[in-house]
Amino acid sequence: MAQNDAFTTTAFSAPSVDAAFAKSELGAKLRDILSTGKGNNALIADYLLRNPVRSTACSIEELAQHTQTSAPTLSRFARTLGYSGFAALRSGMAESLQSALQPVEKLRDVLERNGGGPEQHGHAIIAESLDSSLHHLQSTVAGLNPALLTATAHKILAADTVYTLGFGISAHLAAILALNLQPFCRQSINVVEYGGTEVAAGRLMNIGPKDLLIAISFPRYASDAVMLTRYARGQYAHVIALTDSMASPLTQWAHDVLIAPAAHPVLSGSYAPALLLIEALTTSLMVNGENQVKQAQKLTEAISAYLYSDKSNAG
Repeated sequence: MAQNDAFTTTAFSAPSVDAAFAKSELGAKLRDILSTGKGNNALIADYLLRNPVRSTACSIEELAQHTQTSAPTLSRFARTLGYSGFAALRSGMAESLQSALQPVEKLRDVLERNGGGPEQHGHAIIAESLDSSLHHLQSTVAGLNPALLTATAHKILAADTVYTLGFGISAHLAAILALNLQPFCRQSINVVEYGGTEVAAGRLMNIGPKDLLIAISFPRYASDAVMLTRYARGQYAHVIALTDSMASPLTQWAHDVLIAPAAHPVLSGSYAPALLLIEALTTSLMVNGENQVKQAQKLTEAISAYLYSDKSNAG
């Protein structure tokens, strides 16, 4: 499983994200401490400003090591910023980052970074977007291995019912995954299809210890996805999160995490790596079950009557 955060993997994204975070309310407080403070506070503020995304994935011990301070010092630092402790500061940083990466601000930022007329900087931005997507696809592949996919497939195949969950654009990803799961699982339920959160919660209410939930969420994270994932975990179902980073709010409720980097210079997130991951997972399901060839044959027979064929050449 890839542990690297999505936003630290590309040359273009880190400076943009760092700059956007530095302009946030929390970023401004850190800049004030850096400019006026001394000693440990300045060291911590400097590290957080230079590594905002990485810091949201660090434990207090890890951050203490990175800043050459201590856990008590970090706790005191958090309180000077008005937080109850380090965990609250880390959550505040995650919220600031999420706000900083809204599409409108990202678009404004990327336009400012690319000079020239509309056509010139438009070409540059498109090229940057394509390079970003290609890099993330490569990063996703590098973070996966057959053993991980096989282990995940066996957990899915062993479940009584497999639920897929996603809101917004992630709802479409969940629907694609659910469609691919149906021929090979005992039962597959796509939680979010119509009716909003209330109906989705109703579909999920009977999930239990023998079931499995695949929760999908990318920036901008949907709070309902986190709430329902937490509910499934509380019902002792096995939870797999498909998300962009270990800093994602889904990860704290997941048993297993599959990473698909999603940073994008303009969009709120790139979904190409998620599709790649879904295809890889589906492939693993198809080759790891006991009766998968038979199931694939039954599926082909079931849909063959609805497939296009050029009957004008017949007879």
